[in-house]
Amino acid sequence: MNPLKHLEWPFFEDRHRELALQLEGWCSEYLHSGHGADVDADCKSLVKALGQGGWLKHAIAGTALGGTAEVIDTRAICLLRETLARYNGLADFAFAMQGLGSGAISLAGTDAQRQRYLPRVARGEALAAFALSEPQAGSDVAAMQCSAVQDGDSYVLNGVKTWISNGGIADFYIVFARTGEAPGSRGISAFIVDADLPGFEIAERIHVIAPHPLARLRFNSCRVPKSQMIGVPGEGFKLAMRTLDIFRTSVAAAALGFARRALQEGLQQAKSRAMFGGTLAELPLTQAKLADMACSVDSSALLVYRAAWQRDQGQNVTREAAMAKLMATEGAQRVIDSAVQLFGGRGVQSGEVVESLYREIRALRIYEGASEVQQLIIGRDLLK
Repeated sequence: MNPLKHLEWPFFEDRHRELALQLEGWCSEYLHSGHGADVDADCKSLVKALGQGGWLKHAIAGTALGGTAEVIDTRAICLLRETLARYNGLADFAFAMQGLGSGAISLAGTDAQRQRYLPRVARGEALAAFALSEPQAGSDVAAMQCSAVQDGDSYVLNGVKTWISNGGIADFYIVFARTGEAPGSRGISAFIVDADLPGFEIAERIHVIAPHPLARLRFNSCRVPKSQMIGVPGEGFKLAMRTLDIFRTSVAAAALGFARRALQEGLQQAKSRAMFGGTLAELPLTQAKLADMACSVDSSALLVYRAAWQRDQGQNVTREAAMAKLMATEGAQRVIDSAVQLFGGRGVQSGEVVESLYREIRALRIYEGASEVQQLIIGRDLLK
């Protein structure tokens, strides 16, 4: 199975094909499937390596700031995440958070903000985080309670954020808080909060089935300079959605990478596992399962790169990105489950690639818009 065969599709330009081939070589040399006991240290090390390898420059906008283009190339982001996920889930996480965590600055930051943060993000010298979710405001962002009250040349932040990726290791956080210009989602603003600001603390580290740096954040009269606001007051929700629009399709690409690896592992297992005087691959049920896995991988890839291509053409991809995320994440869960089944008992043994994939994929069906939210987005768009 050639994991790069889809590069022949007309969605890509030669620069994308060259990028994917270069990254493939780098991953085969520098990445492995697992990670050590210290996930924080591993994540920091991966960010540094990705920066030194030149891959993080694709996650920011602005050539003068170390980026590859003035606008983030969605197809490049998706190819990077797909390939990194196929090799190492934590490497994909490390790359994605540099983009998502600095995306609002790329989109709407002042020149001073962009100069201060983006070059360090691109070099892997500063870790970024995106702080949107709250205990009672996940999918329902309008229920946000974290507040920011203007006091002279500062805003004073109070409240809690949770499920924040890179929480505890990030150097700065893009924090969305209610400033009250209007009710609901129209009264939210975005701020850059440096990790060492007084009044900001890591309230709790969160441990999940696929180890990643996660935390609950607390703001207790945290004074943030007015110059750290991104964009204009009250427009934070729109900025958050614009940021997520860039990276939602790339979540689907990461799921695609996980699914490709699961199919690859499943094929190898089927061809090598002795069974009933032959191999597992000779059984019709195995062939049917592999066929279903391959169909899911290819259909997800088509949806992912259709959405990425359309966005790079300047089109609105709300429905297409939702379709890609829904189908790729749900499909990858089924593909990986099938791979685990092909491995039998070994499939649930700690340290096996398919066991790691089984834990890695589950969160992708929830974060950056759960599958049910994607269904709502698609349905409402169809009914317009």
